[in-house]
Amino acid sequence: MVKCERNNVGSVVFDRVSTSTAACGNFRLRTSFSAASFRKKIFDAVSCSGSFRYCYHHDGDGTVASAIKPASEIVNERKSVRPKRSNAKSEKLLDLLRLESLQESKQETEEEEEEDLEEFICVVKKLQDDDLVKRRAAASRVRLLAKEDAEARETFAILGAISPLIGMLDLEDNESKIASLYALLNLGIGNDMNKADIVKAGTVHKMLKLIESDNSINPCVSEAIVANFLGLSALDTNKLVIGSSGAIPFLVKNLYDPDKKGSSQVKQDALRALYNLSIFPSNVPFILETKLIPFLLNSMGDMEVSERALSILSNVVSIPEGREAISTFPDSFAIVIDVLNWGDSPGCQEKASYILMAMAHKSYRDRQAMIEAGISSTLLELTLLGSTLTQKRASRILQILRVDKEKEISDDYGWNSSAPICGGSSSFTNPILGSAEVEGLDDLVSEEKNAVKQLVLQSLQNNMRRIVRRANLPQDLVPSDHFKSLTSSSTSRSLPF
Repeated sequence: MVKCERNNVGSVVFDRVSTSTAACGNFRLRTSFSAASFRKKIFDAVSCSGSFRYCYHHDGDGTVASAIKPASEIVNERKSVRPKRSNAKSEKLLDLLRLESLQESKQETEEEEEEDLEEFICVVKKLQDDDLVKRRAAASRVRLLAKEDAEARETFAILGAISPLIGMLDLEDNESKIASLYALLNLGIGNDMNKADIVKAGTVHKMLKLIESDNSINPCVSEAIVANFLGLSALDTNKLVIGSSGAIPFLVKNLYDPDKKGSSQVKQDALRALYNLSIFPSNVPFILETKLIPFLLNSMGDMEVSERALSILSNVVSIPEGREAISTFPDSFAIVIDVLNWGDSPGCQEKASYILMAMAHKSYRDRQAMIEAGISSTLLELTLLGSTLTQKRASRILQILRVDKEKEISDDYGWNSSAPICGGSSSFTNPILGSAEVEGLDDLVSEEKNAVKQLVLQSLQNNMRRIVRRANLPQDLVPSDHFKSLTSSSTSRSLPF
């Protein structure tokens, strides 16, 4: 029996092997831990230096005793006996252990990937099983695995999971339909190729068939269909297919919801899907065939709906029919102009100013309707207090309205539209008129200038009062007399009308 000692690596015992190998004088190493644990012990022992080491010495009676000495004392004793040894072998051993650890980690990763692939293959096979329960469970598994894993979405698509999931929409069981719809929804998250493949495989037709065949469609199935339309419509190549398929009336119905059966989430999904579809001008006529425009204008003021609704209206005004639908709705300009006063919602102000700017640019009738709705004072305020984009758009609308006013004055007095509006008598001559007639026209011009000047002063004073009131400032901050003296030299040419 070979005598052994205990150290900080572990308990090791050398025994002779069985009689079949005893003649060879071989030994077998037996440990109380696994091979991986043994390697870790060696790694720790080589790479980490303890503060104390075991030191063995012989007593006089021949017995071996151990005493704990500081590591520094042991090092000094060894230095005095032999020269310093290189640690190259220890470093080489550490490198070998690290390499083996990396190889083991890589092997474990590959094994996990193989297990995942086997599971994916098994799930896809179950999607084609005759047992309805297994198919439903497999669809639920696809939904779960694809929810937050981009690689799983790609793998399922490669293995052919899309086709059997679409086939499940023909089943009579609502639970199976819901499971397959949400599985398809998750497969399309962040994956444009899957979205395109899902539409090409006929999913839109299948979903519309469900809608048309069942007048009292299950609310959960309807919600899942709306969610799929939202996800699929995010891809540009799908917008035209979905818009022309008849999906827009279904989405508007879920948004309008006169019976109040839908949840808040399904309404938001429907509104966002309609916005995606309205980006393509060719889909706007399909939107105009529904009650969407009246709904959006009537719901203006609901902050959960307003900004998205204004985004849709911004796309609708891209075609003449869209602008006509908005302008013919009662009080439409008053509603949109009111949005310009929402100082706490710059996004809504920017979208509303864009709608008004697009409509003012295209139609003189719409410009007159805006003036009658009181847009001028609001625009003047926005040029001072609005966001940078809102200020630019408000200034552009004011410029358009001012051109109309100049043209009206020119037409009233027979002026050339290119002639200056506020010039003196020297700047305006007409060889056909006599001097008396010219003097009469000068008087009319002077009266018109004074009238315009008074209107501008009145508008500025009213707007200043509104600004002071909205800012909660003292009402006497700007005395009226002092303000009049500051603006007494202003003319209609120095400010936009």
